[in-house]
Amino acid sequence: MKKGLTALSLAILASSAISTSASAASTFVYCSEGSPEGFNPAFYTSGTTFDATSKNMFNRLLEFKLGTTQTEPGLAESYEVSSDGKSYTFHLRKGVKFHSSKTFKPTRDFNADDVIFTFARQWDTNHPYHKVSGGSYEYFTGMGMDSLIKDIVRVDDYTVRFDLNQPEAPFLANLAMDFASIFSAEQADYLMKKGTPEKLDINPVATGPFQKVQYQKDSLIRYTAFKNYWKGKPEIDRLVFAITPDASVRYAKLKAGECHAMPYPNPADLDQMKNDPSINLMSQEGLNVGYLGFNTQKEPFTNPKVRQALNYATNKQAIIDTVFQGAGKIAKNPLPPTIWSYNDKVIDYNYDPVKAKQLLKEAGYENGFDTNIWAMPVQRPYNPNARRMAEVMQEDWAKVGVKAEIKSYEWGEYLNRSKKGEHDTVLLGWTGDNGDPDNFLYVLLGCDGVGGSNRAQWCNTEFDDLLIKAKKTSDQAQRTAYYEEAQQIFKQEAPWITVAHSVVYEPIRNEVKGYKIDPLGGHYFSGVSLEK
Repeated sequence: MKKGLTALSLAILASSAISTSASAASTFVYCSEGSPEGFNPAFYTSGTTFDATSKNMFNRLLEFKLGTTQTEPGLAESYEVSSDGKSYTFHLRKGVKFHSSKTFKPTRDFNADDVIFTFARQWDTNHPYHKVSGGSYEYFTGMGMDSLIKDIVRVDDYTVRFDLNQPEAPFLANLAMDFASIFSAEQADYLMKKGTPEKLDINPVATGPFQKVQYQKDSLIRYTAFKNYWKGKPEIDRLVFAITPDASVRYAKLKAGECHAMPYPNPADLDQMKNDPSINLMSQEGLNVGYLGFNTQKEPFTNPKVRQALNYATNKQAIIDTVFQGAGKIAKNPLPPTIWSYNDKVIDYNYDPVKAKQLLKEAGYENGFDTNIWAMPVQRPYNPNARRMAEVMQEDWAKVGVKAEIKSYEWGEYLNRSKKGEHDTVLLGWTGDNGDPDNFLYVLLGCDGVGGSNRAQWCNTEFDDLLIKAKKTSDQAQRTAYYEEAQQIFKQEAPWITVAHSVVYEPIRNEVKGYKIDPLGGHYFSGVSLEK
């Protein structure tokens, strides 16, 4: 009851802020799709509200340049790369302030100690914080950074050098990702001395434009603008995440003026949104892919013929028509067509149940088999309705003798269980973090990602060797050749059914000014204002 009253009060406050009070007009309400998994981006890859949370709380050494796949200075004002590509020296920005909280007041500005703490915690298994809060750094290990980094050197208060074991072409782009969000070493030391180090991952102080002041799970997150933000105080004074899992309810709140922006609208609502004079429906082709991953370490999916058969058995056009309703297109590669090195020469599996039955017979499953399809409980940019998608696949597979039970779990449990490989098949997807093909191919399908982001549990040495070769050269033409060959191997081995690339839609109210769709799936509010 108390939580309900809080949510109702929030809605009333938001509505009056939008419609009446000029002084309260700087309260921005974002109707998010779910509760965050947590507040340390090094632990999570799902992006559920965290794309908005981390990008507004934290800063990284480098930032993405909006609208491109390039990086620009962040907490590092400049950097140098050694001639052999194995050392990166970062010159840090001075005068950057950390947030304060009720329990911790920083006594110094951001410096090299904070950079070293943030990365050493993930890299050094003997670091006192390495195992705090579970010690699972999915991005860091999935990209092989634990074996890539040779040393992290504190040159002086405002200079840090990363020494690598070999050249790594995507290294700079990777440092602009959320897992590289900078934490306060001073706060970490304070909490360790108090015997409560896990609180660092619950209530971290950071250097971003907004600081968290309240979190009620499944209800709301409240932020206030950080007046000492190094880029200047945001125009919005207060930022509220109204956690609203149902897309129809989010849309109703948007229409009623109870929130200013919402992600992931229902495809069926898009036409109405386009015709609503109070709403600006923004759209952009997404840098994403939605897929079904086979657990290649479980029978019968250890057999490529079985995986190929279910590719042939799946009517992807029917999925596009019924699930995406025109807001997506069929995917044939694990990379979206908007990213460099996409191999358009790859031939996709067409819908062919007869061919599927033939392959199942050759694999020894003439009479089919029983399995499961895990369906996500939340909407994502690459999949607006996983349950419906699973139902279409279930019907298709039944036609070739494969009986699939649909399963789902709470989002955090779904991710944890699938990471452990408990599924037979699993619906998931990915939005690119940095515009580099490595972020899709190596993170999702490389051998280092098995037991983490590689939900297919697939380790193919020929495929993996090509990705490692691509990492070691800065020649984009050569990298492209490696990635194109890798995509051919992927298609032949079929660890996934590549389902769709979606168009990303973001409806906002017309009084919102300065908001832009982030091509990498984030939600930034520091440059946003509300028209009074």
